[in-house]
Parts: sequence; C-alpha cells; structure tokens
Amino acid sequence: MNDLKQIYHRRFGKDIEFRNKMYRVLYNEFFKKYIPKNAVVLDIGAGYCEFINNIKAKKKIALDLNPDVKQFAGNDVKVIISNSTDMKQIKSETVDVVFTSNFFEHLYRKAIVKTVKEVCRVLKKDGKILILQPNIRYCYKDYWMFFDHITPLDDRSLSEVLEINGFKVIECRPKFLPYTTKSKLPKSIFLLKIYLKIPIIQKIIGKQAYIYAKKL
Repeated sequence: MNDLKQIYHRRFGKDIEFRNKMYRVLYNEFFKKYIPKNAVVLDIGAGYCEFINNIKAKKKIALDLNPDVKQFAGNDVKVIISNSTDMKQIKSETVDVVFTSNFFEHLYRKAIVKTVKEVCRVLKKDGKILILQPNIRYCYKDYWMFFDHITPLDDRSLSEVLEINGFKVIECRPKFLPYTTKSKLPKSIFLLKIYLKIPIIQKIIGKQAYIYAKKL
C-alpha cells in the first residue's frame, strides 16, 4: 500500500488541480453521452477520483487498492478498497457503466482476464465498459517510463480480451488522447477543448486508445 501511495503522489500529486479540470472537460465534451444521469457508475482504479468526482450519475462508486482514495472521493461517491479481480462488495448485475483509465497495463495477464470477468459479472445486461488505455503501438518509446507498467497492450489485444469474455466492442479509437499529462504538450484546458473537437489532430497526437464495449 505504501508503494501505491508513493507512486501516486510522485506521479500525480502536482497535477491534481489540472487533472480535475481535464476530466470535467472530458466528461462534458465526450463521456457525457455514454453515461445516463440515472446510471450506477463504477470507476476501477479511481486514483485521485478525477473522473468519478466530475460526472453526473445516480450512484457513483470508486474502487482502488490505495486507501488514499477516501481522501479525494466526493461526498456522493462510495469508496471500496479492493482488488479489481475480486469485487465481492459489489453485487452481480447492479452497475450500468464501468470506467477505467490507464489501469490494465498495471496488471498481469491473468489478472486482466479476472478483472474483465468481474466487470462482466457486476454489469447489468447491456451494461457498458469505457476504457482509456495507453496504446503500445503508438507510445512504445515511452510505455516503460513508469515503473509499475507490467503488461503491454494495444487496442487490438484489449478488444480481443473483452470479446472472449462476454463483451462486444461497439467503438474503438486506436488514437484518442495523448499518452500522459507528463508529456511536453502544454497543459491547457482551452487547447483540450479544441483537441476533442478535431479528430484529425487526435489521429496525429493520440497515443491512448478509447474502447467502448457492451456486455452481451
């Protein structure tokens, strides 16, 4: 647990304010259309809760192994300290939307499969999983800049593991967001809004995949 705290703090501690603004824009400009206001939403690997705090939903759940998540979750967010491979605190078929960002690369292959199966279990029929994921096809030079990256994934391998474990991929964007907020690109909310409106720029700069899949 201490390792997780130290890694999170070193990597994101100075960027929390910007990342909160970033996810507010990402929700309003992009994710909003995937998340009904009456939905139960689960954020796996919630970290500093930048996503789950900035969305609108009937019920919001943040799941993470790092107990620090409790300090950052909003008052309307239920926090679960748990491994993603065994989410026993969440009943089967009770969640409408699962979101996870920059998470699967931190797991071994068996844990990825177990997590996908657990997501399938907790989702209602036709429930959605929304994934932001570094795409090693386009960020291979920097993929290993983070010590806790374990498994290399691209949009194709992630789609495959979803489709052999109870999901149908509805939308796959191999290039969506830049790889990391640690890049040389300027941290500008104004530029982010422009970026999201111009797909051609995403295809040039994007190094993270976006996948939306539905439970069969």
